[in-house]
Amino acid sequence: MKRTPRSRSEGRRRSRSARHEPLDHMELARLLPAPGDPALSTDRQLLLERHLMTHIQQQTGPTSPGFPAPPAGPPRRPVRRALLIGVPVTAAALAAVVAVNLTGGTGGAPESGPREIAPVVQLEPGTTKTVSTVAAKASRAAETEKFTAPRQDQYVYVKSKVSYVYIDQNVDTNVTKTMVQKLHPREVWMSPNGLKGWLYEPGFQPQDGITLDGDVEGWSYNKVSKLPTSPKALLDRIYADTDSQSSRDQQAFDTISDMISEQLAPPKISAALYRAGARIPGVVVVDHAKDAAGREGIALARTDEQTGERTEWIFDKKTYAYLGSRGIQVKQVDGIKPGTVVERTAILDRRIVDEKKSRTGVADSST
Repeated sequence: MKRTPRSRSEGRRRSRSARHEPLDHMELARLLPAPGDPALSTDRQLLLERHLMTHIQQQTGPTSPGFPAPPAGPPRRPVRRALLIGVPVTAAALAAVVAVNLTGGTGGAPESGPREIAPVVQLEPGTTKTVSTVAAKASRAAETEKFTAPRQDQYVYVKSKVSYVYIDQNVDTNVTKTMVQKLHPREVWMSPNGLKGWLYEPGFQPQDGITLDGDVEGWSYNKVSKLPTSPKALLDRIYADTDSQSSRDQQAFDTISDMISEQLAPPKISAALYRAGARIPGVVVVDHAKDAAGREGIALARTDEQTGERTEWIFDKKTYAYLGSRGIQVKQVDGIKPGTVVERTAILDRRIVDEKKSRTGVADSST
């Protein structure tokens, strides 16, 4: 399951921050809305800091001594403006993948890996009628998964195929293109306590990857494994970790999204997460959804009122095993047209390994 990566969330959670030349304070002030209450929960602040470091590392290279490592998860769009506060910021849990590349004149901008025009699909409306049924089936499937708890000296390894949105805007012509990263592999190693890790994303990170070592636990395996198995109690715990900066319901949905992707959880907690997600207002079922590996499934989904993006948790229609996720724009925001696929992921492998960069170990039965 995903670490947020993750608080996006370490969320999902897109960074709109890449630019050929750094923004100065005056430029930032003009881009940002009027400031609100700056108070953030500890977990969310940590997530933002880590996502920020992820973005900085993507632009400048490995972590410098004295700076915290970024979370493993991709950036998410709800965090895109936070990314601009102070410096280009976004985290792995909070960080997602909306990078905004501002260019002008003939100058080029830093590359964030191969990109292509974002795909557009026919929007399928969701329904609330079968939410509890789909969540119950996914929950029962999770409860039957083979599971081995990691030792504290081991790592949770997750391999996936991913693609995230990238906004390319020419400030001279005011022409904006909605691009996406080409589908590519992504591998994450995280220690059970969430303090050590490694990210390998060829073409989108330094050649050998980047460290995820840090001093903030976030939603680590150790923390997730101690969550209550009652869906109501679990959801109450997640809501308690939200803040006033955006919709609490969306924050809760994003947090669970992180937990079920690049993280690992005991079967009973995985089951409770799906049932808890179904309790969040605004969650619907989308009968037809396709993950980044092209696998067809059924999805539990919710639309973020702020970004206009519908995030879908995709399950196999026969086994109800979790396959991956998809993000689709359902209303036009920031120039992204409805039907645009802004995020695709597919979980290909999840297992326990003995050390960073190892790919041999005990496999999770869901992959």
